[in-house]
Amino acid sequence: MTDPTDGPLTPPESPVHRALRLKKAAIEAREKPPRGGRFQREQAARIATGKSKPWMSR
Repeated sequence: MTDPTDGPLTPPESPVHRALRLKKAAIEAREKPPRGGRFQREQAARIATGKSKPWMSR
């Protein structure tokens, strides 16, 4: 029942620390969207890349 990382000097985990650790683990376990690239820039701006500055196109 004890965590193998607990040493003799480690204080017991408080309920608040336990809840925070479990919450972070649940957030990390969620599926994440793909990172970087044109798609994310378009989603962030909510406009297609290059549509706001047509003079910048080649």
